[in-house]
Amino acid sequence: MTTTPDAPAVLRTAYQKSVAEYWNNEKDPVNLRLGDVDGLYHHHYGLGDYDPAVLEGPTATRDARVIAELHRLESAQADVLLDHLGPLTPGHRLLDAGCGRGGTSIMANARFGCRVDGISISRAQVDFANTQARKRGVDGQVRYHFRNMLDTGLPTGAFQAIWNNESTMYVDLHELFAEHARQLAFGGRYTVITGCSNDVTGGRSKAVSRIDEHYTCNIHPRSHYFKAMAANGLVPINVVDLTPAAIPYWELRAQSSLATGVEDPFLTAYKEGSFHYLLIAADRV
Repeated sequence: MTTTPDAPAVLRTAYQKSVAEYWNNEKDPVNLRLGDVDGLYHHHYGLGDYDPAVLEGPTATRDARVIAELHRLESAQADVLLDHLGPLTPGHRLLDAGCGRGGTSIMANARFGCRVDGISISRAQVDFANTQARKRGVDGQVRYHFRNMLDTGLPTGAFQAIWNNESTMYVDLHELFAEHARQLAFGGRYTVITGCSNDVTGGRSKAVSRIDEHYTCNIHPRSHYFKAMAANGLVPINVVDLTPAAIPYWELRAQSSLATGVEDPFLTAYKEGSFHYLLIAADRV
């Protein structure tokens, strides 16, 4: 049976403690009400065009239509990430690093039949996610752990695929990719979807700084991902600019009852080119 480390071993710095506290207390409807649609609770954004019909029709049901459509776009984003995990069989083991409330892990298990471990420094997220896995009857294959993704304590070379879905902005990339490289089997696949600042624009824009402030995070420049991967034996095989496909989600969310005020910085940063929404898939060599 896997034991859970005590809090001091997981939360190593004052910053990590503050991030964990933020997510332990977070009950934002933009995460919870979308997850209530079908029980898949995500902590990432959406991809693809939205159906403009959700903004039309009876006013009384408009909010429910918009929420369902936002959730559809979020799940579509998770599907894009899963598309890039490489060839997988049910005997493989997967790791969802920074799993949030666990939606992507459950989708991965349903698609591939693999055992999936999710890790988060938020005890509240881990407990919530494990409850969802039990409700779905997949807790024998999908398990969430209170762990630090920079030092998980999980076995070396045990995972065929590892991913971060919008969680790398909370950690040092060199530390993260060194740990991922340790855990991946040779030839295994690492995939990340993340927002990153554009090095070409010459520094962090005001809009990107507002996103950092909103989420208590530290968005990395695009180049840092490739430098840290190269230093840790992770060789990119696919790089996809998802920025154009991300904009419709934010445009719809800005028109919803769930808008939090961060929609404008995202739209500004994407459209001015100071911020990119990127997918990178890399093989462990």
